[in-house]
Amino acid sequence: MVEKAKTLRITQIKSANSCPADQGKTLKALKLGKIGRTVEKPDNPSVRGMVFKVKHLVSVEEIS
Repeated sequence: MVEKAKTLRITQIKSANSCPADQGKTLKALKLGKIGRTVEKPDNPSVRGMVFKVKHLVSVEEIS
């Protein structure tokens, strides 16, 4: 039996207006940028690192 790769559902919940520029660029790299926008990304170390950097601006759900 093959395991399905895990996925993260990332939703932006706060604005990046008063944040440093690198955090805004991280949101753009995640294809976010507006409050309420949701994307699904593979659960891997690079995505986890980006989420950690903007954890105060996003909510994250694990999808199996």
